Formats: sequence, C-alpha cells, structure tokens
Amino acid sequence: MTRMSSKTAVTSREFAAHFHLMGCVDFDDCQSLQRRLAYDAVTRGDGRIAVLICEHPPLVTIGRAGSRAHVHLSGVELAERQLQVRYVCRGGGAILHGPGQLAVYPIVPLDWHGWTVGEYLRRLQTAIQDTLGEQRIKTETKRGCYSLAGRTGVLAAIGVSVKHGVTLQGAFVSVNPDMREYARVEVWTGQAMSSILSERPAPVRMAAVRAALVTHLATAFGCERHHLHTGHPHLPDLPLSDAREHAA
Repeated sequence: MTRMSSKTAVTSREFAAHFHLMGCVDFDDCQSLQRRLAYDAVTRGDGRIAVLICEHPPLVTIGRAGSRAHVHLSGVELAERQLQVRYVCRGGGAILHGPGQLAVYPIVPLDWHGWTVGEYLRRLQTAIQDTLGEQRIKTETKRGCYSLAGRTGVLAAIGVSVKHGVTLQGAFVSVNPDMREYARVEVWTGQAMSSILSERPAPVRMAAVRAALVTHLATAFGCERHHLHTGHPHLPDLPLSDAREHAA
C-alpha cells in the first residue's frame, strides 16, 4: 500500500475528484481542455482533481520513449486510413487511438497532495490494474515502465507529463476497439496494444469498465467523495447520443 504524506492525510477531506465522461472527443480539443484545467488547478489551489475520460477518433501519438520506427505503416497507408501521427510531450511510446479505447486524463496538482511523480504513477497504475483485475485479467509490467500488459499484448499504456506541478496526459485502456491495425503500432519494442476483449473473448461492456475505473481511481487518489459529470462545459458540442450513453 502506498504511504500517504502527512499533508495528504490532513487535507484529504478538503478536496473532491470530478470525473467528466465525455464520449468521443477530438484529440486536439482534449489537449486544449487539459491545459486549461491545469492552469485552473494552479490558480485555484484547492487540491481538486479533474479526470477526463473519453474516446478519440483514430490517430497515432508518439511519446518521448517512442519513434516513427514503431509505427509500421507507410505514409501512403496512413493517408489511406486517414490516420494522423502526432508527437506528444508525454512519457511512453507509440499508441494507436480509436473508439473502444478509454483515454484517461487526470489533472492532479502534485505539490498540493504532496506526491512525487513516481507516487502518482503508482497510484494511476494501481487503479488500472485493479480495474483489469475485476475483468479477471492478470497483468505484468516492463521494467522502468508503468504500462500494463496481458498475455495478448499491452492493455493499458501509461504516459504522463507534468507542467508547473500539475499532471497532464495519462492512460489509454483498450476495451474493445477495432484491432485490425493495432499489431502495426508498437507501444514497447516488439509489443503492440491488445484489448480486454482479446484477453477474455466474453462480452465486455464499456460502461462497466468505465464505472470500475472511476471507482478505483477515486480510491487510489484518496478521494472520500467524487462527482460524476456528463461532458464538460468547455466542450459544448458533445452529441446527445453520447451524453445519454454516458449518463446511463
């Protein structure tokens, strides 16, 4: 069990986590929203944690530990599939995103909570590992990396950045995406993303995984109370169908 600092123990009752369930969101819009929330976290100074949970249209991102060599798709193939490649200032390697994969972006003021980056990463990893455990999936890690793999591949890629003491980016948990291109993007050298559905070919409900993830994140972050929101006021164009599904 991760030891909480004295500051965290004293103030844990004074903050809440706000989870925003946002449906399918454009990647760039989500990056802009993270930056705005990180600025708010610095200026507000009340320890509030905001967690954005969404899916993205298909694209490839490459973090600091990855390279274009990890994407085994030619420029022509990327164009045919309408896949953009973005270099992102986060830890981790190359990740293929798309519907069926949960993007999880916690905005956490580390200094307020008295957490090191390593402690934050361990808390995030624990929450995701416990979520996968509910699906009866055993996971392992690669030395020096916080991402989680099952027997079929990487199930949860974790890559964060920290700016002015506030976390950005986060984790990408593949639940039931279209797997046709996943083998062609390596998260680690020689290992690509897989999915929960590939680990246990029984029906898996996105809503159930998302709900378990919220519960385990709240526990890992030491939140005695947390709030659920459909969408975010700075993303007013969430389709009504998505809003209804995420409120269910």
